[in-house]
Amino acid sequence: MLIVADRFDHAIGVDTHRDTHTAVIINTANTAVVAELTVANTREGFDELILWADHHDTECRVWAVEGCGSYGRRLTRFLASLGEVVAEVERPARPKTRSGAKSDSIDAVKAGRELCGTELARVIQPRCGVERDALEIMLVTRRSAVNEAKKCVTQFHAGLVKAPEALAQRFDGLTTREKLAVALRLRPGNWADADTAAYALSLRSLARRHEYSSREAAELHKAMNNIINTWRPDLLEVPGVGVVVAATVLCAWSHPGRFRSDAAFAAFAGTAPVPSSSGPTSGNMKLNRGGDRHLNSAIYTIVLCRLRNDPDTLAYQAKRTAMGKSTRHTRRCLKRAVTRQLFKQLENHPGQT
Repeated sequence: MLIVADRFDHAIGVDTHRDTHTAVIINTANTAVVAELTVANTREGFDELILWADHHDTECRVWAVEGCGSYGRRLTRFLASLGEVVAEVERPARPKTRSGAKSDSIDAVKAGRELCGTELARVIQPRCGVERDALEIMLVTRRSAVNEAKKCVTQFHAGLVKAPEALAQRFDGLTTREKLAVALRLRPGNWADADTAAYALSLRSLARRHEYSSREAAELHKAMNNIINTWRPDLLEVPGVGVVVAATVLCAWSHPGRFRSDAAFAAFAGTAPVPSSSGPTSGNMKLNRGGDRHLNSAIYTIVLCRLRNDPDTLAYQAKRTAMGKSTRHTRRCLKRAVTRQLFKQLENHPGQT
């Protein structure tokens, strides 16, 4: 099995930050440090980085970039536009104590050396694609809007519990949606006492904030739906997959070939089976708490939807229950099966089988 060091002469590890990036050139033959450079996270800094790499005769090179989806996103796009080979590496674990050795250059060296010994088939390509990037930013923004709306409802009910009787009785017997609608029509100036006026003002403010956040989430949901219908409408035809779930899956998957197999995709999603003990076992597995938790949650949502109305899924659950398997065990198996189906669907172009 070939490793990165067998194909490339140099690996350039990059420790990324908001304002600066630190790069270290590693000789893949002996993992020795050739040179080090810190540049600004700007286009001028990227140009300087390329000139520096060329100056050290690193024609056959691969870039090991940390944080390709965050601080290193601009650099990753720039390198890809030049046809450079870029690999995504995870950030090293933070030291437990302040005495632990850590610096930008050390992290960059770790990234480069880690990549040198990685099998070529296991190298993870950075996420890329215009549609994917658009979905990601809208998904994050929508998630924030939804959380804000939920927070407003919680604060609204907490304030209503302590509201004066003259104000609280207006909301008796109403649903949450109806209470928010009533709060939007409140006029604090109509109340003579300052206490009731203050509660009326606060409740109306929370209702307005909830309305704005909900409208913002709905607008982003519609925009994501348009992108998915243009890019991968076939994914929405998969049972249990809606707009938010589809966007989450597409953001994690990114493009064909990023994952070498459905097993690698399952490991990334945290749905791959994890042995419950070492040594000789009976084949029992435990819950995998690693991987991309947003993707894991999306796959679990698909499973829950299918357990409501999908005949094949319900038949499988009944079969596993008859075998004496627990509900959690059955759902773990279903998550792995859904991951495999999603991977096959994603790797094939729409219309292919």
